Amino acid sequence: MSGSVRPAPPKDLGTPSPKTRRHVAQSAACIKGLRWSMASLLVVVAATTSAQDAVYPYGVPAEKPDMELSAAMERAYEQYIAPSTWGNELFTKFRHSPIEGLDYHDGDGTVSRRDPSKIVKANGKYYVWYTRRSTPTPPRGAAGGTDVIPSTDWDLAEIWYATSTDGFTWTEQGVAVKRPPKPQAGWRSVSTPDVLVWKGKYYLFYQAFLEMSGTRGDDCPVTASWADSPDGPWHAVGKVVIPNGAKGQWDQYSIHDPYPLVYKGKIYLYYKSEANGKPRPVRFTGLAIADNPLGPYTKHPLNPVLNSGHETGLFPFKEGIAAMVIRHGNEHNTIQYAPDGVNFQVASSVSLMPIASGPYVPDAFEGNDDGRGITWGLCHHTGAGSKDKRYSILYRFDCDLSLDVHDEWMKEPEHWFPPEVYFHSQVNAGKRKQLIDVAEKDLAE
Repeated sequence: MSGSVRPAPPKDLGTPSPKTRRHVAQSAACIKGLRWSMASLLVVVAATTSAQDAVYPYGVPAEKPDMELSAAMERAYEQYIAPSTWGNELFTKFRHSPIEGLDYHDGDGTVSRRDPSKIVKANGKYYVWYTRRSTPTPPRGAAGGTDVIPSTDWDLAEIWYATSTDGFTWTEQGVAVKRPPKPQAGWRSVSTPDVLVWKGKYYLFYQAFLEMSGTRGDDCPVTASWADSPDGPWHAVGKVVIPNGAKGQWDQYSIHDPYPLVYKGKIYLYYKSEANGKPRPVRFTGLAIADNPLGPYTKHPLNPVLNSGHETGLFPFKEGIAAMVIRHGNEHNTIQYAPDGVNFQVASSVSLMPIASGPYVPDAFEGNDDGRGITWGLCHHTGAGSKDKRYSILYRFDCDLSLDVHDEWMKEPEHWFPPEVYFHSQVNAGKRKQLIDVAEKDLAE
């Protein structure tokens, strides 16, 4: 090429030394690693930015989405079985219906039935045990109580039982456990039974009153009777099975509502007691564990295991225990679950819970770590009759707390009530107005 200068060929530098080759390789590796680190950092930053900027989707995910969530939405996924009631096997509505076959002496308050046990099936029939009072008069309070006149609805009571083939119509079979002679435990009253089936025998646990209910409170321990058949005859053990706690302990005065289940090869007996005293009592639930039905029972070191409830009904669920927690405490009207039978957490909030529930628990005594849940049972209502003729009745509840039943209606939390339900007849408008006026006056001052 005329008039141009051709560049000189590069100088031959020869073959690089091993040391030079090592330095070049190390530099190349460093550059490659730096590129990989920068790329990974960009991916992480992008993912983090995406998670932070993401908006919760319209179609509610069954699993927690990979995004930043509020505390409420974290609970929806972390605390509950499902983020809504539709998929929560421990949420339900409750249906309530009367039962047939039990007479209440024309509602004069002299006959009362309450505190049904859990229901068991044997001999092709359903069995339930309960507190039955049959007295000359309705309860007259501690001041009016005598050897024949009851102080409370559960005073001077015995334990009776009934059977049914369908759970709706029941036939009363008679007394199962009578009051023993004084001074044996239960001489004043035996009440609030529950049943255990263990190695072919039947055991009834119940409250055994040694004094008139209402004298100081409801002081009583728990005793038991056993039989070879659900129809009896029942043999009283003649001793206290679950003793009250020592002085100063939360359960020092009473052990109420004994409720046994078979769990992990042992008998887990849950019970209620009342701490704090009048006028602001606090109800808790404890747990006592034994290898044999008649003990000895060891109270769990973490007692109380439930901080709320009254007459709590429990049942095996998956590998743990579920509890219907009613009436009292910060966590009343909840279904709770403990994978270990001890450490309960709220699984759902529910309405119109059955009071003193005695559910039909088909696997109550199997202890196979695969609890299937419940669908129905009996409970009680203590407000039957007029003011001076008050008595209690048994009735039926239905629900879907089962892994084997899927009732869409029971997963819908909405309830519709007539206005009369909200305009409660016991509200004293004058008293409420007086309290509000006093509060407003205090604020003004």
